[in-house]
Amino acid sequence: MEVLEQYGIIPVDYSTILTNLSDYKSPKDKVSRLEKSGVLIRLKKGLYVISPTISKQTLSVELIANHLYGPSYISYESALSYYGLIPERVYIIKSATTKRKKKYQTPIGKYEYITVPENYFSIGLSQIIIQDSFAFIIASPEKAICDLIMSTSGLRFQSQKAIKEYLIEDLRIDFEAGIRFKPEIIYECEKYGYKKTELGLLHNVLVSINNKG
Repeated sequence: MEVLEQYGIIPVDYSTILTNLSDYKSPKDKVSRLEKSGVLIRLKKGLYVISPTISKQTLSVELIANHLYGPSYISYESALSYYGLIPERVYIIKSATTKRKKKYQTPIGKYEYITVPENYFSIGLSQIIIQDSFAFIIASPEKAICDLIMSTSGLRFQSQKAIKEYLIEDLRIDFEAGIRFKPEIIYECEKYGYKKTELGLLHNVLVSINNKG
């Protein structure tokens, strides 16, 4: 399906697909057949991605996450795993959003969206370019850790020691790997997020780790 190959790995909505299939007698029936044959993969009602067998490109779960529900950005363990900062493989792609929380089960995988404050949302984000053609938005390592602390129910810290133990023992971040964090991102998150005490302690811990490095 050359007419669909142009979209590559970018999710495409139903109406756009119908427009591209307008030469067919029944574009809606054609979409149904393409879905049944596996050419089109339905992510949710009204949103599809072209099968890698057609696009000849590897699908990006991060790019799909940005399109599946937005505004949103990749974060939490998913971002830390993407950067190679934690050893565990993640099985749910987690993102932050300003909208209400949401979960999706797709043929590509599971996706979860967690609500964060609007004025906090845009802090510490990066754009990752794929194949010089596509891009997705992801939290910086610092922002991903802030998101984790804010979103984890019952997670409270009263000391820098406790925060450091959480980073090393729970998240299993290897600070011996020469990671250099940006504490200023934590400072911005502290101003607009909640759990300000915890984020303040996190800021001090990362400054201390950077100084030792």
